[in-house]
Amino acid sequence: MPEARSKLLPPLRPEVENTSLESGQIGEVQRPLSAWERMVNLDWVRRVAILVVLALAWEIYGRYLQNPLMVPTFSNMVTALWDATVHGPLLDRIYTSIRVLLIGYACGVGLAAVFTALAVSTRIGTDLLSTLTAMFNPLPAIALLPLALLWFGLGVPSLVFVIIHSVLWAVALNTHSGFLSVSETMRMAGQNYGLRGVRFVVHVLMPAAFPAILAGLKIGWAFAWRTLIAAELVFGVSSRSGGLGWFIFENRNQLETAYVFAGLTAVIIIGLLVESVIFRNIEIRTVRKWGMQH
Repeated sequence: MPEARSKLLPPLRPEVENTSLESGQIGEVQRPLSAWERMVNLDWVRRVAILVVLALAWEIYGRYLQNPLMVPTFSNMVTALWDATVHGPLLDRIYTSIRVLLIGYACGVGLAAVFTALAVSTRIGTDLLSTLTAMFNPLPAIALLPLALLWFGLGVPSLVFVIIHSVLWAVALNTHSGFLSVSETMRMAGQNYGLRGVRFVVHVLMPAAFPAILAGLKIGWAFAWRTLIAAELVFGVSSRSGGLGWFIFENRNQLETAYVFAGLTAVIIIGLLVESVIFRNIEIRTVRKWGMQH
């Protein structure tokens, strides 16, 4: 009987006494970062390094191919970009494109806010937004360009119409999805504080759904930019006027490939500036400050 009880007891662990270590024996717990480590920790340094690597790869491939009609070198593109900016019409074309883009983007975001507000407040609004999004979101905006030409003629209104279509459904869908993802705990907390109607949306729903709203704004901006360039290509053929799209099309007809790449690079630079300056600052001051993103 004592032997059976001894088998059930846990084994005895030997007692071990650890001696305390001196501070010099522990090692370096905290040390200052080197200059290289501080540079690597900066986001803009890593992004610039990636761009430099891509530019070097482009230059090497262009020199290897030795066919400037197909792929000019990066240095030739930079020369063409400088010439088109200083002596050419590139700045005027950029201004034209940005002006039309901002008009269409603002109208699309405003209409998306109206549709989302209806969807949040009423069941009929939810059904309306779901139905319209399922119908028109898969429809490419550039496919509506012939109808826009028929309804509004050649000019800015047709461009604004197709841009609104490209922005509206992406922003409305992401905003509505963000509102639906707000937890019931946050909803009840806002209601317990007496928030109703517009105050409830502004102080509870919008901050909680802002990551999805911001993602929708980014997607809408990208869709609007692509739609504008594609539409301006068609308008350039029709009326020989327009922005960056016509600049690219005109130089393509003249077989100025370096200037075509310069126009495409201008589109990329504008996209990088909008992403790095506008949207990133919004993220830093909102969702990252609130602890929703890292």
